[in-house]
Amino acid sequence: MSQRPAYFDKYSTISFERTANGILTIRLHSSGGPVVYASAHHNDWVHAFLDISADRGNKVLIITGTGDTFIAVEKWDKPYDKVEHWDQIYWEGKRVLQNLLDIEIPVIAAINGAAHVHAEIALLSDITLAAEHATFQDLPHVPGGVVPGDGVHIVWQELLGPNRGRYFLLTGQILSARAALDLGVVNEVVPAEKLMERAMEHAEQLLKIPEVARRYTRVVLTHRLRRLIQEGTGYGLILEGAGIQDALQNMPK
Repeated sequence: MSQRPAYFDKYSTISFERTANGILTIRLHSSGGPVVYASAHHNDWVHAFLDISADRGNKVLIITGTGDTFIAVEKWDKPYDKVEHWDQIYWEGKRVLQNLLDIEIPVIAAINGAAHVHAEIALLSDITLAAEHATFQDLPHVPGGVVPGDGVHIVWQELLGPNRGRYFLLTGQILSARAALDLGVVNEVVPAEKLMERAMEHAEQLLKIPEVARRYTRVVLTHRLRRLIQEGTGYGLILEGAGIQDALQNMPK
């Protein structure tokens, strides 16, 4: 496990670090700083999650962001009015959460700040920790006039329940870390300076579980989510695309 896998240096928006006992930490970033979400992130996640899943040297995964935000800003760099670009979004969108859930090792999220874009990348973890200043929102969809069909329609209703989930998505509601804890969205809220230390404590504890049991516990605990994502994401993306086309056609000339 001392040799650095080639895929650790493959992705421009993800940094990889693995301990000798197999705890893999991935840090999402933009040019080394906080994430400004763009198409490169979406593409990297799809393929990186597959690489992580295939590497038996990984025993536990920690996902975090950079600086004092997880993902708070979006700057999408592909035009929605091009068929080939929406086709790419559709292809990736059907796979990104599925590939994340197909990682057969326990996943810990260390949410280091505002998670307003693709918060579900962290919230689909088995153990979810949030810094005290973290906040949660689904910014890119309804607040931006877009159908929330890329899987967030499934994840947030699972996390909050149907009524609260619909309210959250339709109103652009922002949840504080403490509110997220009270609602069961996250498991712990900790001071920012203790976040990674606490994540590592959980990872070390999970390593005490025998390997096959550790892997298959992740599999059995994510079975329902994997089924829901597989069933509903492709359909949701079609509706999202239809909504985007309607918005483009009705934009002022």
